[in-house]
Amino acid sequence: MPKADHSLIEPRAAARMTGLVLTLGFLFGEQLYAQGAEDLSPHSEAQLVAEVRAIAPGEPFTAALRLVMDEGWHSYWVNPGDAGTPASIEWSLPRGFEVGPIQWPYPERIEVPPLMSYGYFNEVLLLVEITPPADLALDMPVALEAGAYWLVCSDICLPAEQQLRLVLPVAEAAEPDDRWTGSFTATRDRLPVSVEGWDIRAERTSTGYRLSIIPLGEETAWEGDPYYFPRDEAVVSPSAPQAVSRRGSHLLLSLQESSYSSGPATRLEGVLLAPQGEAWDKDGRVRALAVDVAVTEPAGGDALQAGSGTGNLTLAVALVFALIGGSLLNLMPCVFPVLSIKVLGFVNQAGEDRFKAGAHGVAFAIGVVLSFLALAGVILLLRSGGSRLGWGFQLQSPAFVAAVAILLFALALNLMGLFEVGTVLTRLGGRVAQPQSYVDSLSSGVLATLIATPCTAPFMGTALGFALTQPMLQTLLVFGALGLGMAIPYVVVSASPALLRLLPKPGAWMETTRQLLAFPLFGTVIWLVWVFARQTGVNGAAHLLTALMMLAFATWVLGRWKAQLIDARTRLVSRAVVLVALGLAVGLAARGTRAEAAAAGSTQWQPFSQELVQQLRAAGQPVFIDFTAAWCLSCQVNEQVVLASRVIEDAFVEHNVATLKADWTRFDPVITSALESFGRSGVPLYVFYPADLARSPVVLPTILTKRGVLDVLQDVASSDLQAPAAAAITR
Repeated sequence: MPKADHSLIEPRAAARMTGLVLTLGFLFGEQLYAQGAEDLSPHSEAQLVAEVRAIAPGEPFTAALRLVMDEGWHSYWVNPGDAGTPASIEWSLPRGFEVGPIQWPYPERIEVPPLMSYGYFNEVLLLVEITPPADLALDMPVALEAGAYWLVCSDICLPAEQQLRLVLPVAEAAEPDDRWTGSFTATRDRLPVSVEGWDIRAERTSTGYRLSIIPLGEETAWEGDPYYFPRDEAVVSPSAPQAVSRRGSHLLLSLQESSYSSGPATRLEGVLLAPQGEAWDKDGRVRALAVDVAVTEPAGGDALQAGSGTGNLTLAVALVFALIGGSLLNLMPCVFPVLSIKVLGFVNQAGEDRFKAGAHGVAFAIGVVLSFLALAGVILLLRSGGSRLGWGFQLQSPAFVAAVAILLFALALNLMGLFEVGTVLTRLGGRVAQPQSYVDSLSSGVLATLIATPCTAPFMGTALGFALTQPMLQTLLVFGALGLGMAIPYVVVSASPALLRLLPKPGAWMETTRQLLAFPLFGTVIWLVWVFARQTGVNGAAHLLTALMMLAFATWVLGRWKAQLIDARTRLVSRAVVLVALGLAVGLAARGTRAEAAAAGSTQWQPFSQELVQQLRAAGQPVFIDFTAAWCLSCQVNEQVVLASRVIEDAFVEHNVATLKADWTRFDPVITSALESFGRSGVPLYVFYPADLARSPVVLPTILTKRGVLDVLQDVASSDLQAPAAAAITR
C-alpha cells in the first residue's frame, strides 16, 4: 500500500478536523466530568511550602502543608469534633532528615445542628519542623516529597489527596523566603502557647469536667466567654454547651463528658480560645492558650458517676444485682458440664448426715467465692498497671483457652474410665462414685468459676460495670457477692435433708451416668477448640487437636498398663512414654498459641469502630452493635437463635439498620473502651443507635429475644428513617 501524502491535506480541512476533534474532546470531557470523572483534590488545592528558600546543614527549618479551599468549603482540625477527618501528611524525605509533628493552629467552630465540628475555611498552613542532617552536602538541591490527605466539606464531604514535591537548594546559611513570611507569621499567631500569669486547673464533675481559669493579679472584664477545643476527640463532647461562670476573679468552664469516653480522663489537653477581640497576654496577640493539665477529684464534693451506664447505681443495689446475676449464672450453658457432675456429688451425699452434707455445700461455696475474689484481684492488679481488662479476660488468651481445653478433655477421659490418677482430676471434677472430701468440693467450686467466666447472666453486666469503677474494697464486695450468688443454690440443696431425699439413691447407675457426663465436657472442649481457632487460625487449632490426641494416648497408656499389674521395667517404660506424650502435648499446644488467625470478614456485619458509628449516623442510618466474643457462649446463643434468624435479618434490612460486630475474642482496647463507656466490663452487650444524633443509644437486655429486638427497631428505627439524613460525613 502506498504511503499517504500528508502534504495533500488542505490547511483549512486540517483546521476543520482539528476543531472537530477539539469540540468532540470538549463534549466528551464534559460528559466524563458530569459522570463523576475523578478529581483527586476537589474544591481545594494543596501545596508544600517552606519558610526558607535555601536550607543549611543541621539547621532546623519550618515547612508547611498549605491547603486552600473554595469559598464555603472547609477542612478539619486534629480533633474534627462530631464529624470529619483531620488532614495527614506522609513524608518521603532524603536519608538523615527528621520531621516533627504537625503544629495545628486553633480552628473555627463549624455548627451543623446537632453536630459541632472543628476546622478551617479558606486557607490554612499546617506547620512542620524539619531538621536536615549535619553532613548534608552543599550546592546539592534536596527534594522534599509528601502525600497529603484531607477531607473537604460543604453540603457534602469529599476525600482529597495530592502528591507534593518541594526542591530546596543547600547553602551554608538558611535564606528566608519573603513570599511566605506573612503566612507563617499569621499561622504562628494562631498556635496555642502558655502565657505567664495564668493558672489553669481541671477537676472531675458528675457530668464531665470543670476548667478553672485563674488570672494572677487581674480580673478579666471580658464581655464574651472563652471556648475550649479538646485535643482528644473521646474526652469532651463537642456539641454540648460549655457553660461559663465566675467565682471571684476565676473563670469556671463546665465541660460535658463525651458519650464515647472510655472512662474519666486523667489529663485535659487542648486549646482555650479567648473571646473575639480579647487576648490572654497584655500585648493583645495571644488568643489561643495551651491547656495540658492533670484532672483532680473535686474539692467541693461533686458526686461522681461510676460510669455512663451505672451512674445511678449504689453499692447496695450493685450487691443485689450481683447476687441475682450470680444465681442466674448457674443457668448459663458454660456452667452445666461441671455443675452436672456436682449434682451427682449431691446424690452421693444423700445418705450422709445433715451436717456433713451441708459442710460440703459450704466448701463448694468457699471455692466459688475465693475464685471470684482471686479473679477480681488479678483484674484490679492488671488494670492498675494500665491494662484494660474485664470479665472473662483470661479467655482472650489462647494459652488459657488451650489449658482449659486440655484440663476438661482430661476430666472427660477420666469420667469415661480411661484412666485413674489418684484424686487430682477427680477432685477438680468431683468424684461421683466415691465419698468426697471437702477439698474435692472446694476444688469443684474453683473449676466451676473458671468455666463460668465465658458467660454473663442478666444483672451481672451492670454489677460488674459498677464494680470495676469503684475503689478496691467495693470491687471485691461485688465480686464476692457474685460468687455467693452462684454458690447459694448448692448450699441450700446440700443443707436441706428434704431436698436431698428427693434425689435418687446411689447405685450402679451412677457409673453409667458418670460416663454419660463426659460428653458435655467433650462438647465444651469442641467449643474451646473453636474459640482457639478463632484466635489462632486453622493451624493453631490443628496443633491443639494434635495435643489432645497426644493427651488421649498418654492417658490410655496410664489406664492400659496399671502399676499393680505390670513388672518394674514395663512400668518404667510406660511412664516414660506417658511423659514424652504429655511433653509433646504441651509443646504442640504452646506452638498453637503462637499462630495467627487469618482475617475473616462478614458480608453483613461490619467490624466495629467509633468512627464508623458516627459516619453512619451522620448519614442518617441507625446502627446496631453486637459486642461479642467467640468464647462467650451467651453471645453465641443470642447470635444463632436471634440475630442470625431470618426475621431479624429482614427487619435490619427493612429499617435500613447498619449492623456492626465488636469482636472481643482477643483483647482490643477500642472495644474495651466502648464497653466501659456503657458501664460494662464484659460481653455480651447489644446497643442500638438511632439515626437521630440527638437521641440516646438503647441498650438491649443481655438475653436477647426476637420480639425484644423487633420492638426496638419498630419504635426507634422507623421514626429515625423519617428524619432527613445528615449531610456531613463523619470522621
